[in-house]
Amino acid sequence: MRPFNFEKVKSDTEASAMKSAVSQFIAGGTNLVDLMKKNIAQPEVLIDVTTALSDTVNHQNNKLQIGAMASNTKVANSKDVTERFPLISKAILAGASPQIRNMASSAGNLLQRTRCPYFYDVTTPCNKRKPNSGCSAIDGANRMSAVAGYNNQCVAVHPSDFCVALAALDATVTAQTKDEKEIKIPFKDFHKLPEDTPWLDNNLPQDAIITNIEVPDNAFWKHSAYVKVRDRTSYAFALVSVAAALDLDGKTIKNARLASGGVAHKPWRWFDVEKFLNGKRATTDVFEAAARLATKDLKPLSENGYKIPMLQGAMVTALQNCVNQ
Repeated sequence: MRPFNFEKVKSDTEASAMKSAVSQFIAGGTNLVDLMKKNIAQPEVLIDVTTALSDTVNHQNNKLQIGAMASNTKVANSKDVTERFPLISKAILAGASPQIRNMASSAGNLLQRTRCPYFYDVTTPCNKRKPNSGCSAIDGANRMSAVAGYNNQCVAVHPSDFCVALAALDATVTAQTKDEKEIKIPFKDFHKLPEDTPWLDNNLPQDAIITNIEVPDNAFWKHSAYVKVRDRTSYAFALVSVAAALDLDGKTIKNARLASGGVAHKPWRWFDVEKFLNGKRATTDVFEAAARLATKDLKPLSENGYKIPMLQGAMVTALQNCVNQ
């Protein structure tokens, strides 16, 4: 690990004022420290924001408000979350280990980097790690890679479970810039697809710091499910995951929400499938048709074609679990 300076700040204003191209914020450090050990991230200055940002989780003004420093464990176990937004709790508890959830901050979860093996192997080309060097995974070991939203610049997938639930529930990210301007970014626009800049994971301005995450009230608290398929039952990233939530009137679907992890460079929202489900009966036949619609245009790579039937099965299971609650 290369030498670095360490600064501790007391406010979001102070933190954003210190941010530069050679500095990085650190909170729980569950991802950044690993990247520094491997010389993937090489900040000259680490800015400790653990006492600068709120760690509160509360429900007020018809929305859930999650402070940037709230640990994943605190969010998952909050009564406001488990009673009003259980999909969030289910997704968080499906991820990482208890020790990591105790350390990881909510804002840091949004900003974590991909776990693509080529990103972590500094001896190989990777556009995400070294811009314009190439993507080794396209013709290499791409079993874990994307089946949606990718291009020849990058086929990496976003690793977060928490973010899949936030995408499904139309969350908003609030941040503050260096000039003390507050900005709000709808979650569907927060993370980026590779496009021509795969090394950029999100649309957060460089000088901005996340201050909180907001999730609006919804009618999905009675019927939600998170299904995660992985190589082992704990502490493994998703091969595919599905966050599903239904607002039901008897057996009729009034409104649906569907998002997935393990399939794209960002948490993937299935907007067309949601429209298809709205107004239909909540039956297995309908759910299977929805799963076929979701996967009909996906283009797997050489080693990840298995993700198509796996995703279909996970989607049907998640929707069935919603109904059976």
